[in-house]
Amino acid sequence: MMTFDQATIDSTGAFLVGELERLDQTLNMPLVAYTWSRDVQLREDVSIADEISSFTQSGFAAAGAPASNGKNWLSKTATAIPGINVDIGKQGFPLSLWGMELGWTLPELQASVQVGRPVDSQKYEGMQLKWNMDTDEQVYIGDTGLGVNGLLNLSQVTPTNATKTFALSSADEMRAAINTLLTAGWVNSGYSIVPGDLLVPPEQYALMASTIVSTAGNQSLLTYLATNTIAYHQNGRPLNIRPVKWAKGTGVGGTDRMMAYTNDKKFVRFPMVPLMSVPIQYRGIYQLVTYYGKLGAVEPVYTETLAYMDGI
Repeated sequence: MMTFDQATIDSTGAFLVGELERLDQTLNMPLVAYTWSRDVQLREDVSIADEISSFTQSGFAAAGAPASNGKNWLSKTATAIPGINVDIGKQGFPLSLWGMELGWTLPELQASVQVGRPVDSQKYEGMQLKWNMDTDEQVYIGDTGLGVNGLLNLSQVTPTNATKTFALSSADEMRAAINTLLTAGWVNSGYSIVPGDLLVPPEQYALMASTIVSTAGNQSLLTYLATNTIAYHQNGRPLNIRPVKWAKGTGVGGTDRMMAYTNDKKFVRFPMVPLMSVPIQYRGIYQLVTYYGKLGAVEPVYTETLAYMDGI
């Protein structure tokens, strides 16, 4: 009876290979996608010693003269001259310690090196994957245990509702919905900033890419929107539309959410302390090394420049 090796040493990846067996030496890693580094800029001034990342927001108040809500006119004989008041508020967010220990025995390490798949480098790649997956979730939706939110579910931003889903909308209706969202961000910021970035769920992104807007059939809605919204005409650069898996079901009632914002650390950023390691520790025939870093919470410095639309 033909039998196959069942005594695989999983931690080292050493297998019994038969004479007529051709083993592909390629390491096929798990299929995982993370996009946090594309959609948010880092605040890099934080250190491993910091417990909180914070910033200040200034507000000004000034009364006019002679009318309190008018301009500051003065007469040549004026003795009472109005001034200006400043209010500075502080916003703070937790910086949470993240860590993982990697370990292997010397026989495992030697066996894995002999077959060309070093266990130490494989575990390091796995740890990097987990770090990026955790960061991805932290950036987009935050963490319920820590009580912090991410880009797509900030409590300071009130979402609007689409008139209908993109699946039931024409190209013109989808374009109108996106322009409505961009205009909402523009209005909220006192007409100072038009959002230049748009995050949408993957299905809606695929729909825009496949919807044709030209009668000649040579231009998709996705390409058309890049230069035919108020974002392009106001900012002078194409609207940057990107798919994000976390936007699916993030809206009120589990609906899909679309987000407009400006990817600039002046308006929104993410504090992070990159991974560091301690020297390798030896415990008998074991080798252990610990990696650690810190993940903060998305800092919406100007929430007025962000806008959500649910039900797309």
